[in-house]
Amino acid sequence: MASKNATYPHEISAMRLSLLLLVAAALSAGVAAQMPPFLGGQGPPVVPGGQAQPVVGGPLSPEFYSQSCPRAERIIAEVVQSKQMANPTTAAGVLRVFFHDCFVSGCDASVLIASNQFAKSEHDAEINHSLPGDAFDAVVRAKLALELECPGVVSCADILALASRILVTMTGGPRYPISLGRRDSLSSSPTAPDVELPHANYTVDRLIQMFGAKGFTVQELVALSGAHTLGFSHCKEFADRLYNFRDKGGKPEDFDPSMNPSYAKGLQAVCRDYLKDPTIAAFNDIMTPGKFDNMYFVNLERGLGLLSTDEELFTDPRTKPLVQRYAANSTAFFDDFGRAMEKLSLFGVKTGADGEVRRRCDAYNNGPMPK
Repeated sequence: MASKNATYPHEISAMRLSLLLLVAAALSAGVAAQMPPFLGGQGPPVVPGGQAQPVVGGPLSPEFYSQSCPRAERIIAEVVQSKQMANPTTAAGVLRVFFHDCFVSGCDASVLIASNQFAKSEHDAEINHSLPGDAFDAVVRAKLALELECPGVVSCADILALASRILVTMTGGPRYPISLGRRDSLSSSPTAPDVELPHANYTVDRLIQMFGAKGFTVQELVALSGAHTLGFSHCKEFADRLYNFRDKGGKPEDFDPSMNPSYAKGLQAVCRDYLKDPTIAAFNDIMTPGKFDNMYFVNLERGLGLLSTDEELFTDPRTKPLVQRYAANSTAFFDDFGRAMEKLSLFGVKTGADGEVRRRCDAYNNGPMPK
């Protein structure tokens, strides 16, 4: 399904959202009837976090716009909260776009640059084709409102960072510090995202290696994965768990046996036409799909993980204790998620002459930086 805004990738329609909500309700009711009440302990001690990649060009500050655009955060909040109320998948979309931006060349709004006949951008990477149009629209609307209030002051990178935090909090998650003063990138690679971003079929080994190369610990990997408590995934991302599944010995199975049977059969019904309609999707968290909470981790213990990477977090001995800790203790998850998001927001930031403040979030002010 094409986005209403052709500049940006796919978004989910109101009709599709209604279908997802009905499926979530049906699946969660069927699964919950079989599940005993969740019991859990406090889990292992927290692993100390690593250091974010140093900021290029100088320090950032939460008060960066206190003089130049003092109402910046309020304006962004009004726009994105209104967008979230009209389109309840916006929060998950913005959070995903933020991660895709930061993990590729740093938090610099490079993911927002639109392709044109002269140059391709991160939009052209296959892994970014499904980024939701509602998320981009939220940032564009916030930028337009800010340009009326204080033109040429607030960067698109800062808008995306603040919008993510605002929407996490709005949907029930933690409020964590966000320093400001990022500049927008002068380049956007069409090939880097497919190399630098994790894919749905990655093993835990590969995830740990990928996150570690960027300075993130195993604990931060698991905490950030908790963002899957919001949003949805297209069926093609997990179809290999539902159809023609074979175990490690090559034995055919009706579906991945690590999945709750009712859940797997429900997903098979939902996704049966996914090859004809690639927009068919399912919520990552069928229990509380619109709420930021720790249910993602509780679901993993119940066989309700959607992606194979989700399931592996619960089976791998390096990550399972953290999954159990967050499932049992929502405060621990919120604290660790907030710290991980604050660290992510500082990854690869550009300041000063290393970037610009774009007039439009989808285009450079004077064209891309020469290679």
